[in-house]
Amino acid sequence: MTKVQTVEIGADDGDQRLDRWFKRMFPQVTQGQLQKLLRTGQVRVDGKKAEASTRVEAGQVVRVPPLPEVDTSKPPPVKRTSKQDEYLIADLRKAILYKDDAVIAFNKPAGVAVQGGSGTDTHIDGVLDAFAEGGERPKLVHRIDKDTSGVLLIARTTAAARKLTTTFRTRAARKYYWAITVGVPDPLQGRIDMALAKQAGPRGERVAVDDEEGQHAITLYQVIENAHRRAAWVAMWPQTGRTHQLRVHMAHLGWPILGDGKYAGQEAFIEGAELARQLHLHARRLIIPHPKGRGKIDVTAPLSPHMKKTWDYFGFDRNDDGNPFDVIEE
Repeated sequence: MTKVQTVEIGADDGDQRLDRWFKRMFPQVTQGQLQKLLRTGQVRVDGKKAEASTRVEAGQVVRVPPLPEVDTSKPPPVKRTSKQDEYLIADLRKAILYKDDAVIAFNKPAGVAVQGGSGTDTHIDGVLDAFAEGGERPKLVHRIDKDTSGVLLIARTTAAARKLTTTFRTRAARKYYWAITVGVPDPLQGRIDMALAKQAGPRGERVAVDDEEGQHAITLYQVIENAHRRAAWVAMWPQTGRTHQLRVHMAHLGWPILGDGKYAGQEAFIEGAELARQLHLHARRLIIPHPKGRGKIDVTAPLSPHMKKTWDYFGFDRNDDGNPFDVIEE
């Protein structure tokens, strides 16, 4: 049995049901066991009793009572998979960028959801059993938007998941993104500091700039190249991890990310350009301390196919691996 723990909800783990978060963090606990722990008040959120459906937010603290240890002597039960799941598993096996006994890093394809939701049956979290390889079921430790491609890190053990979840809340985890914007940001290099809040609407939940009710959100950006002022290749380093942060920040300032119709409508497309009508946002590079103390993990993901075509269309050099933030990092 483990000891009583207090676990803080990470920046990338907010806005989800408590039971889903708990199941990812402690997969050895059944739904029935969790319900009993909640009913008896042994699991608490910010010191208060909670229900399975309680939505947890980044920064909240969950009290976790002593739990049974994970039995790694037996392989996890084989889950029946759909054809769509089989295709996704095959694609993910080809997309492994880095792997050791603690983590797996995938180059997540654009258009693939990380977690399930309303109307989403096929997602990465749903096929992680295929990567257990006789050990624990791998666990998500951060998230990327469905339409965003790039580096997605997965923990292979519960211990690694706990360590990485904590690390992702800090600037020790550095996530660099590449994007194409419609128009060229001015100035070419800068710091965006705009609070963001989630808002319900007729087309589902959206995020908007909200100085009164929003959460602190900071993005550093640097224009790498531009194409005759029509578009720009922009590198971005989010200092915080708010939902849709990069997309909302750029759209609000008038330089929407190419293909982001959700936040910029038709302004997110370039008239007359033969470009994919997909989001052009890519999690290019992740640098994070190894959960077992083995220095740092430094993973770079090649651009997705539709973004490669756009880079070539504008004549941008997509082999540039330099760090544009050297001169503006604090």
